[in-house]
Amino acid sequence: MLSGVESSQRVAKWRMWLLVGSHLVDDLYQGAVPAMVPFFVAERHYGYVAAAGITLAATLFSSVVQPLFGILTDKRPMPWLVPAGLSVAGIGIGLSGLGDSYLWTWLAIALSGIGVAAYHPESARLARSAAAGSHVGMSWFSLGGNIGFALGPIVVAPVMAAMGLGGSPLLMIPAVLVGLLLSVLLRRLTPPAASAAASVRAALVDRWGQFSLLTTVVIMRSITMFSLHTFLALWVIDRLDADGQLAGQAALVLLFGAGAAGTLLGGILAGRWTRVRLIRAAYLLTIPMLAGVALVPGPAVFVFVAATGLCLNIPFSLTVTLGQDYLPTRVGTASGVTLGLAMSIGGLAAPLVGLLAEAFGLQVALMSLLVAPIVSWLAALRLDEPVQLIAKSH
Repeated sequence: MLSGVESSQRVAKWRMWLLVGSHLVDDLYQGAVPAMVPFFVAERHYGYVAAAGITLAATLFSSVVQPLFGILTDKRPMPWLVPAGLSVAGIGIGLSGLGDSYLWTWLAIALSGIGVAAYHPESARLARSAAAGSHVGMSWFSLGGNIGFALGPIVVAPVMAAMGLGGSPLLMIPAVLVGLLLSVLLRRLTPPAASAAASVRAALVDRWGQFSLLTTVVIMRSITMFSLHTFLALWVIDRLDADGQLAGQAALVLLFGAGAAGTLLGGILAGRWTRVRLIRAAYLLTIPMLAGVALVPGPAVFVFVAATGLCLNIPFSLTVTLGQDYLPTRVGTASGVTLGLAMSIGGLAAPLVGLLAEAFGLQVALMSLLVAPIVSWLAALRLDEPVQLIAKSH
């Protein structure tokens, strides 16, 4: 017969895997947006700026709303937001291909962004609790999201190729099914808030200066990632002079897949090095790898795509836990900023990169992205490793 401690650990383990799986499905819909962009361009003849506007729609509302959801969940846990947000994320993507109006498409993608905004802060809070201070545990949670990103093109491409944009309603099915499953299981596996939580929170100190520097790091990363999500497929198709969408979709799958590996690697290496040292090293290595994406000719570009995805994602879960440790009394807010506001600003910058591409070409636009990892590295030089308080606060 299981002891109380063993039973609690088993429940926490199941809760973590449930959150990892739901994060996979939720972020599949973020990965679906860049995968759909080439089909919007081909079927509706969107230009670079209009294509970037689709990415903007996926992130604009998320950038404003996600920290607000974080503030709400800091005041009162709302686990129901996890299945609700996931379902809305899928429904928005499902509606995006219906009708010929650009405004309809933009609003549908924006609705998906609101669903993503609702999902992340509360799911990150629950994952922090289930991980009980483990960097590897949080990296698995983040890995679920990165795998979802990687699966986005794999799921989208066959549907779009077979049915065109009119087949987009099929894409909402996973979100609706998993959302219903979550609404039942998560309620059973989520423990009530600890009665001592208020007194523990009162003893903790928020470090806003360090959190601001970390936010700069995440913003710069997001500018690079969202711009690559939007333009990488088009760049690779043009670079290889390839027919059809296969080469572009393969590049996105490689970017997201290597990113998933980088996320897990970051959690594993954090046990040997500090998070801050890993973040500095990862962004320093990103600079030459990203330059290779823009400059190296022929199929070798895929090597640099994979290396860029790996380096950019090693810090991903580490910045989430760092943010939570810098703001230990505002875990939801920290999650909403690091997973939402700061991440989403990259989507706001994508149209500017699109303007550069239209004026000077995609290669110049991609080269301009080198500024972002340089700024991330410089900001990370001023970060310090906080005392980890996750386990003590639960």
